[in-house]
Formats: sequence, structure tokens, C-alpha cells
Amino acid sequence: MDRLSPGDTAPDFTLPDDQGNEVSLADLRGRKVIVYFYPAAMTPGCTKQACDFTDSLDSLRADGFEVLGISPDKPEKLAKFRDRDALTIRLLSDADRSVMTAYGAFGEKKLYGKVVQGVIRSTFVVDEDGRIMLAQYNVKATGHVAKLRKDLGLATAS
Repeated sequence: MDRLSPGDTAPDFTLPDDQGNEVSLADLRGRKVIVYFYPAAMTPGCTKQACDFTDSLDSLRADGFEVLGISPDKPEKLAKFRDRDALTIRLLSDADRSVMTAYGAFGEKKLYGKVVQGVIRSTFVVDEDGRIMLAQYNVKATGHVAKLRKDLGLATAS
């Protein structure tokens, strides 16, 4: 499995969002985009991470960043997730895991001591020109947004 590094071209994608609209990374050129991959909607860790991004969305946008959360869940489940937790970030469905694979965010990982195939919780920051600024694999769900802000040199969200 190939992993992305800063300076690499971010793989383009077009995926359906939680409302059935197509979202393309190419359409966001000229803006910085945080693309994060998570295993499953409505699970405790993924909920915490999505709520953290939602709580920070206004300040991240003020700093010039858009946020896209991607999981293998179908758009219908993502819509329930959004509604249940009042999420304001865009949630995208990668049901066939092709985008996750292109980003190196799907493959072998350890789960409870066993090696399994699955989603590798990962975050990428894509610059205005479509290049990877930051690539983080095996991130923690809790506290990740605060760490990401620190890694990007951004002020702490209030």
C-alpha cells in the first residue's frame, strides 16, 4: 500500500455526499481542504471526531480550510449521522473504498491485536493547487482536531 507524503498530488475524486450531491476535490481548487477518512458513521470514536470537526468548522473556514469527512457508509447512513449529531461538515460516501485506497487509507491495520483489512483513520491537508500539505495516518479520533490545528500552526479554536 502506497502512502502519500507532502508534495504529492492529491488523488482527485468525485463522491456522493450525505444529501446525494456529487462532491469533487477538483471543484475545491483554490481552497485548502482537510480530507479525513474514518471507519464508520455513528460509532463512538467517529462521532467524537466528526463533532470535533463540526465544532471547529467556522474557525477552520476562517483560516481558509474546507473539511470533507469520508467513510465507506452509504449516503443514507451519513444523512442519519449528520442529523443525529447536528454535523455541519460535508460527509462523503466511498462505498467501494477506491478513494481510501488511492490515499493509502484502506488496507492492513491492527485491531485488538489482530491484523485486518479496514479503514485506516487518516487525515490529509490539500493545498490550493491540489498538492498534499500534510498526511497523517493512524490518527486518534479524540483530540485529533486540536493536534491538527497545532500541526498547521493555527490558533486554538475558541
